[in-house]
Amino acid sequence: MSLTLVATACGDTSSSADGAGPSSTAVAEATVASPGGLVTVSPLEARAVIDDPPAGLVVLDVRTPEEFAEGHIENAVMLDFYRDDFADRLAELDPTAPYVLYCRSGNRSGRTLQMMADLGFDTVYNVDGGIISWLDAGLPVVTG
Repeated sequence: MSLTLVATACGDTSSSADGAGPSSTAVAEATVASPGGLVTVSPLEARAVIDDPPAGLVVLDVRTPEEFAEGHIENAVMLDFYRDDFADRLAELDPTAPYVLYCRSGNRSGRTLQMMADLGFDTVYNVDGGIISWLDAGLPVVTG
């Protein structure tokens, strides 16, 4: 299965002859292969996985409860990287389920990605740059 992300941006703000809208549109595509592998992906690629999720997808946020409450990806599950039992709780997760993984900037999720590789997880999409890059890309978060 391949997921294709199509991002559009107006390349020309002038109206077309019929006045219906822009006369040209630039299109960029990014494809994320699925399933399989532990990879770091752009926020837009991660969003494409979330929007067309493989069966059993888990969005895993490894930030603190305070960070999570400030804003997280919709339907994310929080597992605080700084908990004393983090490694044990990570090991209890289903290694055959697919995951989108993120933290604040990519540091904790990068370390978690390595831990997941060591534990034999099959499919993990680590968001490059974490929630900071997600927000910079204009992608939504929920609070609470």
